[in-house]
Amino acid sequence: MKNLGLISWLAKRKLSEEQVAHVFVETTFETVEQGWPELAEFLNESDGFVQCPKLDTEDYGRFLMIIVSANIQLIPQHFDSGVDRQIIQRIFSKFARALDITPDVFASKVKHYRSFMKQINNPSKNLVTAMTRAVFYKYNLNQCQDAFFRDMNSPNPNTQRELRELMQHFLWDWEAFKTTYRVVSTKN
Repeated sequence: MKNLGLISWLAKRKLSEEQVAHVFVETTFETVEQGWPELAEFLNESDGFVQCPKLDTEDYGRFLMIIVSANIQLIPQHFDSGVDRQIIQRIFSKFARALDITPDVFASKVKHYRSFMKQINNPSKNLVTAMTRAVFYKYNLNQCQDAFFRDMNSPNPNTQRELRELMQHFLWDWEAFKTTYRVVSTKN
């Protein structure tokens, strides 16, 4: 039956850009608040460091910005032009409200993190590696490595690989999202 694709498309739950932004922000906060303590504990106990990084399980602000910045970067790849910008603007607005800052300040922070991640990840374009390296640099993990990697200012490849395996779980699966939901553009 060739029309089955059309029927399943019509049966998808419709969400506005505002609803998509709400789901993204709420889920991201929840994931980071639950995931950072686990990640911090993993890093604190990692054999890849000669001294414990002593990461605070409550200090997830930089981690939140890394996760948001990486996931924002994926949105244009999965939504039509215009719709992607509306979703991103609404996400910025919702995060800004939750963090008690203006949307412009939040957008500027995301831009800074995205630029930083691109810089430290060059020439690679792998987003999970960029997230991994950003955690490494933003939480000053280099200071806890043995002298060889500390002097190179580069993550120990074994530690980076282990962290990378964990970080991939913090990327949104927009393809799976789109199999369940259909974004319906709202006119402003």
